[in-house]
Amino acid sequence: MSTNNHMRISLDKLVFFGYHGLYAEEKKLGNTYIVDVVIDFTPKKSIIDNLDQTIDYVHVYALIKKWMEIPTPLLETLVGNMADDILKEQLLAEKVMVKITKQHLPIAEFEGTASVSIEKSRV
Repeated sequence: MSTNNHMRISLDKLVFFGYHGLYAEEKKLGNTYIVDVVIDFTPKKSIIDNLDQTIDYVHVYALIKKWMEIPTPLLETLVGNMADDILKEQLLAEKVMVKITKQHLPIAEFEGTASVSIEKSRV
């Protein structure tokens, strides 16, 4: 039985420490990053009672963790790689949004954070 119930799985405020960035200071000292992921899908059944009928967020977390452990100069590269991997490995995923927020910027007197996000669809 098919259903039109759209579902969304979110992983919110995942905290990682990593060495991403272009500047020597970022590569040496590292930084704290917050990652948010949203995955949209349409279940094939009205009642989901098995993991293969939904998004495996444990596997998604493992993908995100893997990418966050690889020092990368640009967060734009990271969000793109993460979104591509999620779409590739989570076959039910129709649309993915990945956002990475850098907690401490190497800018004098800067208060706040900086984020990069991407949204990709399977189509």
